[in-house]
Amino acid sequence: MNLFPFADYWWFYGGFLVFVLAMLAIDLGLFNRKEHVVSFKEATIWSAVWVVLAMAFAGVFYAYTLKKYGAEQAYTSSLEFLTGYVLEYSLSIDNIFIFVLVFSYFGIPAKYKHRVLFFGILGALVFRAVFIGIGSALMQFHWVIYLFGAFLIITGIKMFFTSSEEIEPEKNFLIRLFRRFMPVSSTLDGKRFFTRIDGVRHATPLFIALLFLEATDIIFAVDSVPAIFAVTKEPLIVFTSNIFAILGLRSMYFMLAGVIDKFHLLKFGLATVLVFVGLKMVWLNDAFGGKFPISYSLLFIVGAIGISILASLLFPKEKTQIIKA
Repeated sequence: MNLFPFADYWWFYGGFLVFVLAMLAIDLGLFNRKEHVVSFKEATIWSAVWVVLAMAFAGVFYAYTLKKYGAEQAYTSSLEFLTGYVLEYSLSIDNIFIFVLVFSYFGIPAKYKHRVLFFGILGALVFRAVFIGIGSALMQFHWVIYLFGAFLIITGIKMFFTSSEEIEPEKNFLIRLFRRFMPVSSTLDGKRFFTRIDGVRHATPLFIALLFLEATDIIFAVDSVPAIFAVTKEPLIVFTSNIFAILGLRSMYFMLAGVIDKFHLLKFGLATVLVFVGLKMVWLNDAFGGKFPISYSLLFIVGAIGISILASLLFPKEKTQIIKA
């Protein structure tokens, strides 16, 4: 049974969504009302804000669970939130590689990137909520746990042996389908997603970039949502940790976009994490009496990501490889 069933905590989900929308409104309506190039300093500040808010939530969540269920459950649940948050935040770094490629492909000016990412993140929140709802329902069937676990293991192994491929938005099914119903202009029209040419409504490359980012996030969600269910089966924890990770993704992009290529070994860390959480679902949880220690999970995830980042810095790409890319 869930400790925080939706029927009893619908008010929390509603209040949490109001909080998230309020923070996004402050972000866009107050601090980013005018289009501008987001500086490294600004991105760092906002990244810190989202992390602090996530940690503050963890503290409040611990206090509430302590009062309702006792110290042991409060410790476990809050650690599950932190582990889920770190896991989702780490897997989200993979999105940044896609962001860099998409913006470069469509020639999106730096001052408009925040606008695209803002609405991209907004759409991602909706899709993640849907995926989490579906995942929660499917997790009631025990065989689904093994199916998700096997999928994550295969995905992780595949990531080990596949090289980064250049994106080809024109071959994306969603974009090709969209072009059948609406013409697309070849040039930008400021910050507009749509424009009129000879009286006909056209989508601009800004909107196509947004559409492609939404499509790729759906693909990423197929990996990340099952992964977090390996950490906890509590929908409330899955939902909140996932949302906090997504909220920090935009700021993290502006922090890392210029140096993301330096972390060329990060994919091996992410692949290791996916294989690990898959093994948790199909083997480790059962081997440890139904629940692999959450503290070990947190240490393993942080260690795998940290080692891959450190290895990337210690063994940088050769200059010929970077130029070729």
